[in-house]
Amino acid sequence: MIPTVVWGTGNVGRAAIRAVEAHPALVLTAVIVHNPGKVGRDAGELAGLERRLGVAATDDAAAVLAARPAAVVYAASGDVRPDDALTDITRAIAAGAVVVSPALYPLYDHRGAPPEFRDPVLAAVAEGGGSLFASGVDPGWGNDVLPLLLSGLGSTVDAIRCQEIFDYSTYDQPDSVRHLVGMGQPMDQEPMMLVPSVPTMVWGGQIRMMSRALGVELDEIRETSERRALDTTVTTRTMGEFEAGTQGAIRFEVQGIVEGEPRIVIEHVTRIHPSCAPDWPTPPDGSGAHRVVIEGRPRIEVTVECSDEDDNRSAGGNATAVGRLVGAIDWLVEAEPGLYDALDVPLRPAVGKLGRKQP
Repeated sequence: MIPTVVWGTGNVGRAAIRAVEAHPALVLTAVIVHNPGKVGRDAGELAGLERRLGVAATDDAAAVLAARPAAVVYAASGDVRPDDALTDITRAIAAGAVVVSPALYPLYDHRGAPPEFRDPVLAAVAEGGGSLFASGVDPGWGNDVLPLLLSGLGSTVDAIRCQEIFDYSTYDQPDSVRHLVGMGQPMDQEPMMLVPSVPTMVWGGQIRMMSRALGVELDEIRETSERRALDTTVTTRTMGEFEAGTQGAIRFEVQGIVEGEPRIVIEHVTRIHPSCAPDWPTPPDGSGAHRVVIEGRPRIEVTVECSDEDDNRSAGGNATAVGRLVGAIDWLVEAEPGLYDALDVPLRPAVGKLGRKQP
């Protein structure tokens, strides 16, 4: 059994505890929290399980890393604290751990990562012999392994389009939804997510990985964006009220240009309420989905809907990201120390999990 730590118990961390507990090759040995109110609470309670796991949460990360765990699932947010997340992750790698995390988007495509992200990780690998695999949903499997797999089913491929179409009122993370994405903010205030070059910073690595796997050269990466205001004030179940006239929807594309044409495209259509921008693409049931369209012969379209935690689509997406990461731990433990991406790490069948009782 591989001793595994979960660091962070928010939207991703809850799913991570459940995934580690369910994995036949892993054993949960520690849970690290930042909130003093969570210290001492059982991991099963924090993960929303109906039983105790016998692992009490701690805020003493140094003590946990001093025990040299084999693996760490770093589930704390990196969206608004990238420097702190990078410091935490490199500490764990330097302690010899295999680290998997969705926290740092620039490291999803480590070959194209800025030196300020890549160099500290490589130094930690050299120091402690650990590894890092960073991935998620979108960016993540929704625009790396899934579209590349589907592209192999075509005789000819003209273009690949990856879409995330989501109602963000299901995404209970106010800092990201209201401030990074800008939902509920004035229309004359540009959200951080749409500041020029930011979409490329987040999704450009996925474009580069797909182009590398497809054996094509990119001319450049372009960005487009559009925003819509709410016509009426709306009240959401998890995120509260959003006033009329404020931002209610955004739509943007990160385009990989090949021979002058957008051939590899990642598109996001994000709303805070279904009533906003009804003419834009919508998910089949109004809540959220990831879609891949392979334009060519044949034309291939696959829509993926995931749900967890009382049929919540955002929770379902988080759980698939965690499944991809946690499922890679035993492979990474056997591999050489290093910095890995989604093209390096195989997506494998759920060996040992079929019919296994859900945690």
